Amino acid sequence: MASTRQNINISNRKAFFDYEIQEKFEAGIVLVGTEVKALREGRASFKDSYARVINGELWLVNMHISPYANGGYSNHEPMRMRKLLLHKREIKKLYNKSEEQGLTIVPLKLYFKDGRAKVEIAVARGKKLHDKRQSIADKDMNRDAQRELKNSYRLKF
Repeated sequence: MASTRQNINISNRKAFFDYEIQEKFEAGIVLVGTEVKALREGRASFKDSYARVINGELWLVNMHISPYANGGYSNHEPMRMRKLLLHKREIKKLYNKSEEQGLTIVPLKLYFKDGRAKVEIAVARGKKLHDKRQSIADKDMNRDAQRELKNSYRLKF
């Protein structure tokens, strides 16, 4: 029997603009009940969030999950640190990468997989201003090329 519930997908589009993505990982995330309900409503933001290794555990910092409207007294703290679940060898690998100069761990998207919340994180290097300008120029060129291609098809028929 197929599930009628839609798959929630919250993404960090700014990360692809600000960072050069090098390696991706899928991690579980530890949440409280009202956070899950708020996420299913799509009420989360990755603005300025990142992941850090603290005492051998991976934590997601500065991720905002809005309080659940019907949460009452049991509502969660919106900006609390949330633990990410990975194997120890993956955490060690991320820690070693994050210690390198200029590399950081950023969340890319949050989604539900088989009823469990998952976060896609990536090891990334911050882009310089000229790299960002190049990204914008590339995106504009691709958009113009697609527009020309679409117009050329339109004229043939």
